[in-house]
Amino acid sequence: MDRMINVVQPTLGERELAAVREVFESNWVGRGARTGEFEAAFARHLGVDPGHVTSTNSCTSATFIAMELLGVGPGDEVVLPTVSFVGVGNAIAARGARPVFCDVDEATLNPSAADVEAVLTERTKAVVILHYGGHPGAVAEIAELCRARGVRLVEDAALAVASTVDGRACGTFGDMGVWSFDHAKILVTVDGGMLYVRDPELAARAPRIAYFGLEQGGPARSGSSASFHSGYDQALRSRTRWWDYDVTSFSGRSTTNDVLSAIGSVQLSRLGEFVARRHEVARAYDEGLAGVAGLRVPPRPPAGHTSSYYMYWVQFEGGIRDQVARDLYERGIYTTFRYPLMHRIRAYGSDAVLPRAEAAAAKTLLLPIHQSLSDADVDRVVAEVRDCTAARLGRARAA
Repeated sequence: MDRMINVVQPTLGERELAAVREVFESNWVGRGARTGEFEAAFARHLGVDPGHVTSTNSCTSATFIAMELLGVGPGDEVVLPTVSFVGVGNAIAARGARPVFCDVDEATLNPSAADVEAVLTERTKAVVILHYGGHPGAVAEIAELCRARGVRLVEDAALAVASTVDGRACGTFGDMGVWSFDHAKILVTVDGGMLYVRDPELAARAPRIAYFGLEQGGPARSGSSASFHSGYDQALRSRTRWWDYDVTSFSGRSTTNDVLSAIGSVQLSRLGEFVARRHEVARAYDEGLAGVAGLRVPPRPPAGHTSSYYMYWVQFEGGIRDQVARDLYERGIYTTFRYPLMHRIRAYGSDAVLPRAEAAAAKTLLLPIHQSLSDADVDRVVAEVRDCTAARLGRARAA
């Protein structure tokens, strides 16, 4: 078997290593100045005030913080598409609330505003949407619906780090947005996440919740050596001890550090080239797989929408998806399906009937897409998908 072509793969190199080396040489590897710089740079990338952005150790932690900020609790319902990630469902259920799952479009795997509205009730506290594959979906329409109904909107933008609608960044349409920078994402800090909060008062609470709920009178938010001296000076002026603090919420520690933030700052500076290459790969797949019998490529984003192309998916007729996936694996091409339907997970206790999501989950397969793919890799994927599809579809029709 030839070298395995991965579905996702980070692009890390000498620039990231140099940034980490600088942090080591500074003798401050915890949350400090570089974390503040990364937060500010990411806020500029989103087009928002840096004071509304808080870095975390994961997207899931950011989602847990979002649920606390919104006051989600027992008796509340939170709507989300069944094609989503368990981290969101867990953040809802851990607050004693009930996840309520909506259907999605069979081709895009994103929900429409009508899909969301169909499951809203008087108990709905919030809606959480995923931008599937990095495609924005109906985020503007869903945000308008939520405002009209007095329901908070959280955008799970883990796959949409560079996705926009009419120039506006995904993750900023609702009340809150969360992003992932783990090892499998486009912008990689190895592990990490980010939280955007529109409301200024809630935004000010977010970093406290991310760090034990501490209200600390001395050191400033960044935690750097310089900020500790600044906090000391402030404490002297106010005649308080700089090591004193109070607790405003019973939360844990979800902060990141300067090592990962230094990597993130370099990755953010390279994000444009990463996404540009993903667009090239997606176009090559669109062209190379167009017209293949028994196979459908994903719809292109509508006018005004830009995708991060975190995923590229195809859909198969004739029930051959699983067989094609096995054939491709044996030929050195790794494929998968994300995400398994949430309403099927017994822990959430859902009895929802969602036929379009069920149909999509039975025939959708994710092909390799990342910025490290060579043209030869892309050509190989196209050739093998065409060959395996034709062979399996022929067998299915002959049976």
